[in-house]
Amino acid sequence: MNTTAPGPETPRQEGALRGELRLFFTALQFFTRVPVPAWVGWSAAQLNASARHFPSVGWVVGAVVGAVLWGATQLWTPGVAAWLAIAAGVLLTGAFHEDGLADSCDGFGGGWQRDQVLAIMKDSRVGSYATLGVVITLGLKAQLLSLLAERAWGLAPLLCVTIAAHTLSRWGVLWVMARLDYVREDALSKSKPIAQGIGRGPLLFASVVALLPAALLGLPGLSAAVSAALVAWFAIRYLRRRLGGYVGDALGATQQITELVVLLSLLSVPPAVAQLSRFP
Repeated sequence: MNTTAPGPETPRQEGALRGELRLFFTALQFFTRVPVPAWVGWSAAQLNASARHFPSVGWVVGAVVGAVLWGATQLWTPGVAAWLAIAAGVLLTGAFHEDGLADSCDGFGGGWQRDQVLAIMKDSRVGSYATLGVVITLGLKAQLLSLLAERAWGLAPLLCVTIAAHTLSRWGVLWVMARLDYVREDALSKSKPIAQGIGRGPLLFASVVALLPAALLGLPGLSAAVSAALVAWFAIRYLRRRLGGYVGDALGATQQITELVVLLSLLSVPPAVAQLSRFP
C-alpha cells in the first residue's frame, strides 16, 4: 500500500471526472504497489468511497498478468510463462490477497470458535494450513494459466480471460462487503476504512465494470460470472455462520478462491475454444 499526503475526503468540490479518477487511484494505491500522483492523497472516507473501483483495479492487475503470460510464451514454455505471470501479479499487489488467503486458511483451519479464528488470523506466524492453502491455490492457477497459454489464442483473448478473472474476483468481494458487517474491533486494521457499507449505485457501477470482460467472452464468460456469484454466495453464508460477518483476511481469501474458480469455469466450458477463437 502506497502512502501519500492527506487529500480531500470526498470528491464533492472537484469535477466529477477528476473525483472519480481520484477514487480509482485511491483503490489502486491501496491494493497494489503502483505509484499514484501526489494529488490523490488519502483519507479513510476517500478509501471507503473508492470501493466501487475495486473491479477497476482488477482491469489493471489482470492486464499485467495477461500481458506477461503472452509475452513469456514467446520465449519460454507455457509452464514457465504461467509462473512468471503469477509472479508479476504477486509483485504488483504485494501479495495482498495471498496474505489474506494464508491467514484465513490458518484461522478457519485451526480455530473452532469465533474468537479463536480471529486470534489465529492476527498471528503473524505461518502455519501448515496457510502453506498448503497458498501452494495449492497458486499451483492450480499456474496449471490453468499454462493451459490458457498452450491454446495460443493470441494477446486479445489472453487479456480478456485474465482481466475477467481479476475483475469478477473483486466483484465477489464487494458482494461480501455489501451483505455482511465488519466484525473485527481493531482500529488499526487496514480494511476498516472500507468496511462502511456499499450503496446500490456504487455496486451497480462496479458490476458493470466487472462483468464487461466476461460479456466479451460469450457463454464461457456467462459461466464465469455465475461461478463468481456462487462463490460470493457461499462465502457470505460461511462467514456469517463462522464469524457473524467478515474481516479483511476473509476478503483476500474470497478474491483468491473466486479468481481460481473463474479460471476453472472459463477453461472448462466446451464452447470456450470456439468463442475465444473469434478474437484476432
